[in-house]
Amino acid sequence: MPEERKTGAPFHLEWTAEERDLGRLLREFLAEQHISRASLTDIKYNGGRILVDGEEVTVRYILKPNDKIKVIFPKEQISTGLIKENLPLDIVYEDHYLMVISKPPLVNTIPSRDRPAGSIANAIAGYYDRNNISSTIHIVTRLDRDTSGLMLIAKHRHVHHLLSEQQKSGTVNRYYEAIVEGVIAEDRRIIDEPIGRKETSIIEREVREDGKPARTIVEVKEKLPTATHVYLKLMTGRTHQIRVHMSHIGYPLTGDDLYGGSRRHIKRQALHCRKLSFYHPFLRKELTFTKEMPPDMSKALDELSRMV
Repeated sequence: MPEERKTGAPFHLEWTAEERDLGRLLREFLAEQHISRASLTDIKYNGGRILVDGEEVTVRYILKPNDKIKVIFPKEQISTGLIKENLPLDIVYEDHYLMVISKPPLVNTIPSRDRPAGSIANAIAGYYDRNNISSTIHIVTRLDRDTSGLMLIAKHRHVHHLLSEQQKSGTVNRYYEAIVEGVIAEDRRIIDEPIGRKETSIIEREVREDGKPARTIVEVKEKLPTATHVYLKLMTGRTHQIRVHMSHIGYPLTGDDLYGGSRRHIKRQALHCRKLSFYHPFLRKELTFTKEMPPDMSKALDELSRMV
């Protein structure tokens, strides 16, 4: 199990070789620990080090039982163009490797040309600076500006790599809740429709035959007089996936005027990432976090439940 690192120190990992490692090349051992070739190249040329019992070695070193292996990664630098800001950051969980945060609605995940400040990335950069954390910004699960809820942040490139591999294998699970217009008849539905960019827009997506595969599971939480409170699970991660899929089947998200929803009850799409689960690659166990919907969605739900 890698030891926890001190704040401000370069990111590093440590292991102890076992009897079964006798005679193995260090390169093979590190590959088993999911240290990529790109990471090894970065370590070699950009200031990292590989140590065995405190002595610097190459990946051709032949292991012996009880060897103390330490991999020190090069220090990461936050982009000089990213503004570090002292902004509120709702941290649900944090350790030396990653963070889970809750994003409020109407906040960008990353800066844009029109909004270079005020994003989650700006807030994280300021937080790292104040706490002497030598890392750049690695956002594992992004959310649209108007979507609220849980996000997974890696504190180092290598951690980001491990979590991205989990995403590809489907073991980073995101569960959403939304309010959609219209009353859905089925209690459970799977939408399996490809999504691609709409030819007439640089922003909008649509269901189209030449799009990328996209799959969303929809479960009805509550049927309201003119709307439905639903839980959703993403099986893929396409841009605007939930918004496009729900609009495609005739139940656009309340507040999502880009895809046919009305803003009568809420001024943004009523979409919230309520639950996030993943396998922690260093604690070696599954972690699950939940976050209740924000006040604007609760208010819209209450208003819609009282409509006749």
